[in-house]
Amino acid sequence: MNNYPRLTKTVSILAILVLIVVILVYARPFLIPLTFAALLAMLLLPFTKWLRDKGIHEVVAIVLSILLLVGFFALIFFLISLQVSDLAKNTSQIEKQVTERYHQVQQLITDQLGISPDKQEKMIKEQQASSPGKLASLVTGFLAGLGGVLTDTILVLVYIFLLICFRSRLKGFIIRLVPKKEEPKALEIVNNVQQVTQKYLSGLSMMVVSLWVMYGIGFTVVGVKNALFFAILCGILEIVPFVGNLTGTTLTIVMSLVQGGNTNTIIGILITYGLVQFIQSYILEPLIVGSAVNINPLFTIVGLVAGEMVWGIPGMILAIPLLGITKIVCDNVESLQPYAYLIGEEEKKENGIKKFLNTTGKTIKSWFQKK
Repeated sequence: MNNYPRLTKTVSILAILVLIVVILVYARPFLIPLTFAALLAMLLLPFTKWLRDKGIHEVVAIVLSILLLVGFFALIFFLISLQVSDLAKNTSQIEKQVTERYHQVQQLITDQLGISPDKQEKMIKEQQASSPGKLASLVTGFLAGLGGVLTDTILVLVYIFLLICFRSRLKGFIIRLVPKKEEPKALEIVNNVQQVTQKYLSGLSMMVVSLWVMYGIGFTVVGVKNALFFAILCGILEIVPFVGNLTGTTLTIVMSLVQGGNTNTIIGILITYGLVQFIQSYILEPLIVGSAVNINPLFTIVGLVAGEMVWGIPGMILAIPLLGITKIVCDNVESLQPYAYLIGEEEKKENGIKKFLNTTGKTIKSWFQKK
């Protein structure tokens, strides 16, 4: 009988977790734009306050902040479209190189597996015949997805405006949910979440721009065609830890091979990747991002996988900041502190080159803060 309350508590926790997952899955179209908007609103809030302190009306300050955000993403889109148009000009050359690679793969299959090129062509045609409407469905799905992205973008911008406008009321609502004696603690948690999210997102933005510069220089030096495009791609994909950098580098290698790149180019790309990762891990992250989101590698991977399963690619992008917010809440609630310890990363003693680089980074950061 003594185990009955414990069993009831365990079943209740599992039921709540299942309910949360069900809500996240079925409310996905509503929650994804709202979550993106909440994070971006926290990112833009310091700039909005700065404009307001300069005497600009709050509504105008919010609109200017949103326009700055839109301008930043428009600039990225413009740079990518320039590179894509440059790729389009070389379509015939790329098609020729792809054909050559295709014939080489065909010959390799013939040599290794004994399947003749004619039989390979026949197998491909049979596969295409088995799904006659596949191309049409892909085009329809792409257009529907594009329409959904445009709608979500407008929703995110509207949500950002409203969340910043009504931030005081939202904060007051959260504080009123707790008992009177716990209000200071609740206010501290809200402020910590806001500050850490701002620090993480602003640091991540600066790091991505730094990666664009480093990848751009590295890819240009080693002779990658359309180096700026692949630099921007690799930098943006770094938003998703572990998976993003490997995906960006793999795509760069594959496209370089398709465009006629040789072994030296591939080795150069790998060396560039290694150097950039070294600089990112030991200089950029301690200097720019710091320990804003201190999640251990195990739960970083678990969060990414769970985010992808529940919300797809947006879930992978949102997983790390949401885990960081969860950890802050758990750190400040005594009954949840074991969970904060579980997902957090224990501070390790630094030595050697890592200690030197981190110390140097902190010193440089203090110079800027003094200025």
